[in-house]
Amino acid sequence: MLAGLAGKSSVIGIGLMSGTSLDGVDAAVVKIEGSGLQSKVHLLHYYTKPYDDELRARIKELCDPATSNVMRICGMNVYMGEVFAEAAIEAAREAGLAQEQIDFVSSHGQTIWHMPEETEQDRYLRRSTLQIGDLSVIAKRTGWLTAGDFRPADMAAGGQGAPLVPYGDLILFGDPDKGRLLQNIGGIGNCTALPPGAGPEDVFAFDTGPGNMIIDQTVLTLTDGRLSYDEGGAWAALGTPDEELLAELMSHPYFRQPSPKSTGRELFGAAYTEAFLRRAGERGLHAADIVATATAFTAHTIADACKELVMPRCRIDEVIVSGGGAHNRTLMAALARLLPEQRIMNAGALGLADDAKEAVIFALLGHSFLRGEPNNVPAATGAASPTVMGKLALP
Repeated sequence: MLAGLAGKSSVIGIGLMSGTSLDGVDAAVVKIEGSGLQSKVHLLHYYTKPYDDELRARIKELCDPATSNVMRICGMNVYMGEVFAEAAIEAAREAGLAQEQIDFVSSHGQTIWHMPEETEQDRYLRRSTLQIGDLSVIAKRTGWLTAGDFRPADMAAGGQGAPLVPYGDLILFGDPDKGRLLQNIGGIGNCTALPPGAGPEDVFAFDTGPGNMIIDQTVLTLTDGRLSYDEGGAWAALGTPDEELLAELMSHPYFRQPSPKSTGRELFGAAYTEAFLRRAGERGLHAADIVATATAFTAHTIADACKELVMPRCRIDEVIVSGGGAHNRTLMAALARLLPEQRIMNAGALGLADDAKEAVIFALLGHSFLRGEPNNVPAATGAASPTVMGKLALP
């Protein structure tokens, strides 16, 4: 089965991605020609399977040690495998492809905990990460070869298991003349720096901090659950960021850490947002000002990371934004003000749907894994060496 895949000059795969925003599962049906860093990718179809409010709340509970337990994690691992499988099947159907035309599925899974640093107080809490959405369930439900669970291999090689997208960013967006910063704004923001003419050894990447996570949780709380996000940044546009509170937020030690570094709900999740809302209440901020401050916080974390951690190392001509944050006009305008010497654009301007980018990249990661080719970028994750990331489930 694997030998047959390796012998093909082109394959069709489905990349599945669900990030920390907990919006749903993104599925990208792609045709891949060639292999490794010389791969050529064609997006055939993009599909999103949204999470309903109950599922989103259940996953958030799993991400909090105070509300999670082993029984819930065990059961949800299988349930999410079924959700991912349904997304893959529906994406193939909408693309007009028959069962036998799909060569493989590659799933990121749903992260519920990411622990890139050792916990000194407990020798059993080793550097580790956990993504649920059982690969065997996906393979058996779809009938397709399934790859996934990429992060642990990089961590076993000494890396942080994140960010993984630089491998695909280099394939999709590397340019011989322009320096580019690929900024994804999902629940967490992550960036990939591609110097002009970059090779794998020149790429570096890290998580910039919260992306939509705090904005979304703030909107959810302020509307008593009626809204889950600020569509287009419209609410933030009505308010004014509180500069004093913004300075407090920017003083978090994460932003002073060097790269490579990674973070998630463990640091900037519900508890952090509760503390932010409490401080906003103490300062007497109106709702629109609170949302504006949360939005400005994300913009400043990205801009400061670019100025302080990226520009001293390479020239950046373009900042290319993808993920849900690319649709937030207030956030995008703030980035343009904070980075006036760079051209701020979304991935769609270069021909790749903003929301599809990460799912496309996970298809690339799965393809390289199935061919036995290294698919991490040690310069980005901190791993000691290139390694083949992924695990396999047979249909």
